[in-house]
Amino acid sequence: MNSLDWAVLIGYFGVMVAIGLWSHKRIDDVGDFFTAGGRMPWWLSGISHHMSGYSAVMFTGYAGIAYTYGITSYVTWSFPIAVGIAIGAKLFAPRLNRLRSRLRVASPLEYLKNRYDLRTQQALAWSGVLLKIVDVGAKWAAIATLLSVFTGISLNQGILITGVVTGVYCTVGGLWADALTELGQFVIQFFAGIAMLVAVLAELGGVSALWTVWDRPELQGHAEPTAGPYTLTFLLAYLFIKTFEYNGGMWNQAQRYMATPDARAATRSAWLSSVLWLVWPLVLFFPMWVAPLLITPEKPDASDSYALMTEQLLPHGLLGLVIVGFFSHTMAMCSSDANAIAAVFTRDIAPVLSKSARGWTHRAGLLAARWSTVAFLALSMAIATQVNSPAFKDIITVVIKWVAGLMGPIAIPFMLGMLRAFRRSGPTAALVSWAAGLFAFWLTNYGLDGVELQIQIVSPVATSLVLYVLVGLLKPEDTPERDAVLDRINTDAPEDAPAPAVQPRG
Repeated sequence: MNSLDWAVLIGYFGVMVAIGLWSHKRIDDVGDFFTAGGRMPWWLSGISHHMSGYSAVMFTGYAGIAYTYGITSYVTWSFPIAVGIAIGAKLFAPRLNRLRSRLRVASPLEYLKNRYDLRTQQALAWSGVLLKIVDVGAKWAAIATLLSVFTGISLNQGILITGVVTGVYCTVGGLWADALTELGQFVIQFFAGIAMLVAVLAELGGVSALWTVWDRPELQGHAEPTAGPYTLTFLLAYLFIKTFEYNGGMWNQAQRYMATPDARAATRSAWLSSVLWLVWPLVLFFPMWVAPLLITPEKPDASDSYALMTEQLLPHGLLGLVIVGFFSHTMAMCSSDANAIAAVFTRDIAPVLSKSARGWTHRAGLLAARWSTVAFLALSMAIATQVNSPAFKDIITVVIKWVAGLMGPIAIPFMLGMLRAFRRSGPTAALVSWAAGLFAFWLTNYGLDGVELQIQIVSPVATSLVLYVLVGLLKPEDTPERDAVLDRINTDAPEDAPAPAVQPRG
C-alpha cells in the first residue's frame, strides 16, 4: 500500500463514522436503536440483510477453498444461502416482522417468554450471546489477517483498528447506522469487485476467459460442483442449516425484517437479499477460482491467495478500494451482530439479572443498549486474538464448524416457535431440543474421532429438530395464551385488534 491506498482506507473509516453520527439524530429510544422504529425501506433492509451475512472470511477462508476446489466454494456456500433465504421469504420474514408490529418487541427473543417461558428465553439468549462472541471474534481475526498482508501491522493492531471504528458508528447510530453503512459498503464492494474481475480477465486474455480457462491443467477439477470434503451431503446439510441461520436464527438478519414497516415489505426484503446472494458472489468468486493461474500462495491453506492476487494485479488507489471492500463486509456483519446481541442483552437478559433494569426509562434503556454494544465488541475482539489457538484452531473452522453446528439448537425453538404447525411444542420441547443439540455438537466434534465434517455440522440441528417435534407430540404444551401469541404472529390483524401484550420482564 502507498499513500493513495491509505487515503482511500482512512477516508472510508471517516465516512463510516460520519454516518454513525448522522444516524444518531434518528435514535430516540431502544425501538429506534434496535429496529429502526419499523421505518426502514424494504430495499435498504434487503441490501443490509445481504451485506450483514458476509465477512472477510470470504476473502481468506473461502478464498482458500476456491483456490483448492474451484466452484465448489460457490455451490456449497452462497448458493444454498440464496435458496434458504428464498424459502424463508414467505415462511419466516413476515412472521419476524410481526414480532415488532404485532407484539411490540424490540429484541427477536422477547416473544419467547410468552411463547414458552422465562427459562427457555434465558437459555437461548445466553447460549446465543456466547456463540456470537466467538463467531464475531473469528471475523475480526479474518479482517486483521488481510490487513496484515497489505500493511504489515500485527494481528492485534488490525483487530483494534477495525473494532474501534466499527464500535463508534454502530454504538452511536444503532441499526440505522448499520443499514446505511452497509448500503455504502455494498456500493464500494460493487466497484471493488468489478475492478478485480476486470483486472483478472485482462490478465487471462479477455472476457472469453470466463468459459475458456477451465481446461487448463492448473484448474483440473475446479469446474466440479462438489469436491473434497464439500460433498453433496455437505451441500444439503448446509442448505438445511442456512435456511434457519439466514432467516433470523442468528438474530441480526431477523432485525432487518423487523425493521421494515410491514410483513409485505419484509418479504420483498428477503427476495432482494436472496437474488443478491445468488448473483453477486459469482463476481467475487471468479478471481478466486482462477487464482492458481496467476499466483502461488504462501500459506498452506491458500487463505492469502486473494490478497496476494490483489496486490499483484491492481494499481494503487484501486488496491485501496478493494481493501476497503474487505473491511466493508466484516464491519457490516460485526456491527449487525453487535446490535442484535445488545438487543438481546438489554431486553431479555438484563431485566432478569437486575430489578432496576425492569424499570429503565427510555434514556436509561438507550444508554444500556450502547454500553452493551461496546462490551460485546470488546469481548469479541479479545476472543479474536485467540482464534488461532489450539482451542479454536483456525478461522474457517470457527465459522463452519462452531457457528453452523451450534446455531441449530438455538435457532430451532426460536424459528419454529413462530409456526402454527408446531403449536404443541412448548417449553419442555424447546429446552430438551436445545440441550440435546448442544450435546450432539460436543459428541460429534470432540467426543468421537473420525466423524465426517457434514455429520459434525448437521447432527446438532437435526437432533434439535427431531426432538423439538417429537417431544411436542408426546408432551403437548399448547395453551390459549400461547395460541394467542401464534395468532398474532401468523396473521396481519388490524392494528386495533386486541393483542396479548408481552409480559413484563423479570
